[in-house]
Amino acid sequence: MAGERISRRDGAGAVRAAPAFVLVEPQMGENIGATARAMLNFGLTAMRLVAQRDGWPNPKAGATASGATLVIDNARVFESTEAAVADCTFVAATTARSREILLPVLDPRALAQEMKQRIDAGERCAVLFGGERSGLSNEDVMRADAIVSIPVNPAFASLNLSQAAVVIAYEWGLVDGRASYESAIDRTLPASREDFDRLMDHLEAELDAARFFYPPEKRPLMARNLRAAFARAGFTESETRTLRGVIKALSRGRGAARSQASRGEPPKHEADDT
Repeated sequence: MAGERISRRDGAGAVRAAPAFVLVEPQMGENIGATARAMLNFGLTAMRLVAQRDGWPNPKAGATASGATLVIDNARVFESTEAAVADCTFVAATTARSREILLPVLDPRALAQEMKQRIDAGERCAVLFGGERSGLSNEDVMRADAIVSIPVNPAFASLNLSQAAVVIAYEWGLVDGRASYESAIDRTLPASREDFDRLMDHLEAELDAARFFYPPEKRPLMARNLRAAFARAGFTESETRTLRGVIKALSRGRGAARSQASRGEPPKHEADDT
């Protein structure tokens, strides 16, 4: 979000804009802290507080934020909802209640997409969240450009403040390019054709030694089927190295077992006492 320059730095170190979360008349510091934690999980840092019941700063909020001090320390306090959203060009109000107010109703994903388009164009966006007891007033909702309704069970549509915040924050994270956490596999190169062929040649040689391919005339078909099955796994470079190590260990174990058997010794296991 322009103005507050809200949010995280991307991989190149550039500050990326994001919406502000405006908590209107929140009551418990613990809920504010939990909301801050949910926000920072998905790269949001701009929190605005309107008439917080217990004053600000609130030590209970900091304790519940679980390290999201960036959000807590930079939270801005306002006397009214009007003042909190005065610099915004697009405001969405979270509510589960049906109202007579004729505003567009968006689900969290549609809201995130709408805000992403606007923020990328240089606009300022905010999402209003009501207090724990009664939510947003009609007057607060009237200051919004759209209503965001989370598709919950209609027979039990009550969400905690931080729960509602994490749903919106998650959807924002998706449209802002945070699809998922990067896994170790994502950072590992796929095995080259040469690596894969070496693995299969190694495996087939050991299977030949173990007389796995029987009858001999079926060896070509059996070997092709094995290669096809292993190819579907899509091994990485490190996985092919690990598998070749496994094959070596098994072949050494088989050789040791044959040697012991030829000497009339019982098989030796790792768990045996020395």
